[in-house]
Amino acid sequence: MYDETRECVIIDPGCSSKSEQEEITAFIKEEGLKPVKLLNTHCHIDHVFGNSFIAKKYNLGLEIHKDDLQTLRSLPQVSHLYGLNAEESVEPSNFLSEGEQIKFGHSVLDILFTPGHSPGSICFVSRNDKFVIGGDVLFYGSIGRTDLPGGDHETLLASIREKLFVLDDDFTVFSGHGQDTTIGFEKENNPFLVGIAK
Repeated sequence: MYDETRECVIIDPGCSSKSEQEEITAFIKEEGLKPVKLLNTHCHIDHVFGNSFIAKKYNLGLEIHKDDLQTLRSLPQVSHLYGLNAEESVEPSNFLSEGEQIKFGHSVLDILFTPGHSPGSICFVSRNDKFVIGGDVLFYGSIGRTDLPGGDHETLLASIREKLFVLDDDFTVFSGHGQDTTIGFEKENNPFLVGIAK
């Protein structure tokens, strides 16, 4: 994510191959961007593949919620389980908490603690531009899976109801997978969520 100052934050770099690494670095170079932060919404394998590469390439510390540290550290075991060869992630340099803000360029992102998909899932909210970077908490017509270690279905539903559904209906949600959606659309149409809004 970047703004007119060309400062950018890199969120959930899932680049797992050399071609994907080249793709993200080419985009950053072509757009004249200056990476200033490396953030994870949560630490499942597909969201942290590129942590070490990005951290080393742009000399950035990793920032996550403390409750996902165990998930982050399980990357070598999980990658082996799936027959993958993932480089171990860098350790976090900072832990993010709800109520704090990510500031870069002229942009401000509020941090919401939204566990359930993973123990330390967080969402980044731009109140000025009315969007949410939601990781795997809420999808178009669906929600994050809760059958992985540390997942909990009722906790996830509570996170969505208490943290996301209190936002205005016209907030856009950019999810970790699939198309974007809006808070209002999910309140009215998501089969997991219809009727849970207060």
